[in-house]
Amino acid sequence: MKMKTIKVGLGTCGVSAGGDKTYDAIKKEIAKQKIKVNLKETGCNGMCYREPLVEIIDERNHSFLYGDVTPEKAARIISEHIAGGTPVREWVIKNSQPSEDDSFLAKQKKIVLRNCGIIDPTSLDEYIAADGYKAIQKVLSEYTPEKVIEIISNSGLRGRGGGGFLTGLKWKFCRQAPGDKKYIICNADEGDPGAFMDRSTLESDPHSVLEGMMICAYAIGADEGVIYVRAEYPKAVKRLKDSIENLIAKGYLGRNIFNSKMNFTIKIKEGAGAFVCGEETALIASIEGKRGMPRFRPPFPANSGLWGKPTNINNVETFANLPWIILNGAEAFASMGTNDSKGTKVFALAGKIARGGLAEVPMGITINEIVFDIGGGITENKKFKAVQMGGPSGGCIPASMGDLQIDYQQINKTGAIMGSGGLVVMDETTCMVEMAKFFLTFTQEESCGKCTFCRIGTKRMLEVLTRITEGAGAEGDIDLLQKLAYEIKNNTICGLGQTAPNPVLTTLKYFPEEYEAHIRDKKCPAHSCSALLTYAILSDKCKGCTLCAKACPSEAITGEKKKPHALDPALCVKCGKCFETCKFGAVERN
Repeated sequence: MKMKTIKVGLGTCGVSAGGDKTYDAIKKEIAKQKIKVNLKETGCNGMCYREPLVEIIDERNHSFLYGDVTPEKAARIISEHIAGGTPVREWVIKNSQPSEDDSFLAKQKKIVLRNCGIIDPTSLDEYIAADGYKAIQKVLSEYTPEKVIEIISNSGLRGRGGGGFLTGLKWKFCRQAPGDKKYIICNADEGDPGAFMDRSTLESDPHSVLEGMMICAYAIGADEGVIYVRAEYPKAVKRLKDSIENLIAKGYLGRNIFNSKMNFTIKIKEGAGAFVCGEETALIASIEGKRGMPRFRPPFPANSGLWGKPTNINNVETFANLPWIILNGAEAFASMGTNDSKGTKVFALAGKIARGGLAEVPMGITINEIVFDIGGGITENKKFKAVQMGGPSGGCIPASMGDLQIDYQQINKTGAIMGSGGLVVMDETTCMVEMAKFFLTFTQEESCGKCTFCRIGTKRMLEVLTRITEGAGAEGDIDLLQKLAYEIKNNTICGLGQTAPNPVLTTLKYFPEEYEAHIRDKKCPAHSCSALLTYAILSDKCKGCTLCAKACPSEAITGEKKKPHALDPALCVKCGKCFETCKFGAVERN
């Protein structure tokens, strides 16, 4: 009889939720009860909002996925399900029976994330069992490099790192570039706030990225590859290093791989975590040991990249798509999506959304479908206000455009960009001026300083936004923000500087009334900017429960028990504790 298998999600999201303690508790309980069972770890399956996740596969190959599994729950699951054969139904979130979490997966199509949360990412054998390394063998035995480029071109795959350039065309330029030595680089420098797609893929299925790099190397004629990954992703770095060692030991990397004439090696370069190093030329400079700063193009990396040699750069998600395309055909990939954008896209759902996590969806899906059908809607039943796409280089799209289909062209028309796939959801309590300030603070701090317009221009913009949110905005500030924004966009040399003003421009475009309220009325419509808020106690509603007075850190609230209290505006520090504490709606906030 087949042995039962227990899988515990131990990606960074799982560990952050206590997955390692759950794993230890399961291991201890198995030893205590002397049960024979396969216990293994997996990465993230995308349902970060239900971590720690534990999957049990029984003797009949039936799967039961448990969510929110604490060490205490784990002990009961082992006793009742593993030892007793009876699933703990009230904790099962996915099996053959319908559940409230089904809609999270119903509209997804997993290509990049096909193995994530399913296989053990530390096991080369499990990746091979999931058709791993069949694509590179097929390429080496059946196709010329030109044919591989043709297949990828026909698939319509665009680079998933943000720019959206056609992958096949990019490869063609690099293959045709003269030079006896060529490189490929995997850009795993994921720096957008709220983005974790690449980290999760590397932690959960590193071999899919490595195999994708092999396919690319064969197509363009490279014999060396470099993965540029943030050192602040220690689990991803370790799994990449271990996977590369396993490949070398098996003969899948090195000379004459898979008995072909192809030689290929892969190295890891750990980056220090600078946002600008996501830009191609800055990334190359960093690998070469120089300060990570962009340079003018041309020459493009396809002609003169790493060490002056022709170099192709793609990101993690782009590479992870390649084995699937080779095995399933360009037509299968191109059949998904829109005329402009083919295939699927991975999004990291974050912010005020009920189900935060990773979702891979066909291109052409609407924003509303992602937010409500997959993400489960807004937390605390608040009103959906907007999404920020593309991180600090992207922009804000209002809820009124929720029926917009997601593809590169449609998103660009809004003033935002697809970016690498961060999708931050905002509700009615989000101040759009404050949100623009948040992203501009990030880009201002991350500016490499090479361009004056970026270095000084973003600083001046941030100063304007700061005084607006502090109630010191003046007539003309909106015009000044727009003037500075376009000067920066038109005069910086790299894409990061050119897109830095996007959060400001899109919030000015879609929420101008919020800027005007801050500047002219000295009010924050979202009741978020503390400097613009006032608090008062409504005597006709106050029951004298004293909770607000006890919560007030500045002793601004006074009054006797069971009698209406009073708030001294001069002492109020506008922390909002009284508003949050009052159960009777007696604290007014304006």
